[in-house]
Amino acid sequence: MADVLLEAVTKRFGATAAVRALSLTVKDGEFVVLLGPTGAGKTTTLRLVAGLETPDEGRIRIGGADVTNVAPAERDVAFVFQQYSLYPHYTVFENLAFPLRAPGRRWSAEQIRARVQEIANLLRIDGKLQNRATRLSGGEMQRVAIGRALVRKPAVFLMDEPLSSLDAKLREELRIELKRIQLDLGATILYVTHDQVEALTLADRIGVLSAGEIVQVGTPRDVYERPHNTYVARRLGSPPINLLPGGSLGVSDGPSGAATVGVRPEDVVVGRGGESARLLVLEHLGAERVALLEADGLKVHALLAAEDAVVPGESTTVMARSGAALFFDAAGARIEEASARVTGPEREKAYVT
Repeated sequence: MADVLLEAVTKRFGATAAVRALSLTVKDGEFVVLLGPTGAGKTTTLRLVAGLETPDEGRIRIGGADVTNVAPAERDVAFVFQQYSLYPHYTVFENLAFPLRAPGRRWSAEQIRARVQEIANLLRIDGKLQNRATRLSGGEMQRVAIGRALVRKPAVFLMDEPLSSLDAKLREELRIELKRIQLDLGATILYVTHDQVEALTLADRIGVLSAGEIVQVGTPRDVYERPHNTYVARRLGSPPINLLPGGSLGVSDGPSGAATVGVRPEDVVVGRGGESARLLVLEHLGAERVALLEADGLKVHALLAAEDAVVPGESTTVMARSGAALFFDAAGARIEEASARVTGPEREKAYVT
């Protein structure tokens, strides 16, 4: 495997800058996820690394070599697209073997058979090798698409929302499989998604994009607990962070310049003092319950504790857990020195809900 380095890369399409002076390092064997909404520049960044687009400014290096102007076929990267991109008239075996039969590879039939079997076992589709692609489920087709990338041992894997077209259960299964495979192979993966759950569960590090720029890069926990601004804070967390005027939820000790207080739903304490509130909606999500409350005219999400006894329509109280608030200035930037966070068991599962 190899590392990837983007150095102040810019890509324009006419007057629109899809990627702006973007710098990012993906270490050898690291799983980096680019997270952002549609139009943030995620796919363009992948295409630049793959060589499908050429940057207007900046350099791209793979394994230390400058590949800025190198053809895609010579970059030794594998691209997994959002759609399956399989040959429908081929069997699973033939789809997996296809990259190994390229003229420059010169693999023997026995070598191809052994490698395809190895990848099929890894992806748990070894029982489907003789099935045509059209006879597979959506999850199986995506496993084959991922297998076509894995089979030739590229230096870098590029993945463009490969799970977005699957249903929720399949997405969860394949998230686990992808992480397992990446750890087993020590693969270098640059992965893009708009799904925060994928980012939080898959990534060694997350890069949050906005309008073609990297806003923040860090571990999932670091980005969740110490967002640089309100944009990043909103990208991670379900239910979303409560961004409220200063002084809300009993948070009255904000620093100078603080205009907004941010409180994660798991840090909202219900029924144990604080401001008067009314419970509007109660959602039961398996082992968790999420409450939407109204306090002083403001909507507040809270992740309820098991002992919280609340009934929709009834009055209760809300307050922020001591030391849990984040503070942001009028421009949305976090005021770091005043943003102490609660740590410990009560926060262990919060950032991957």
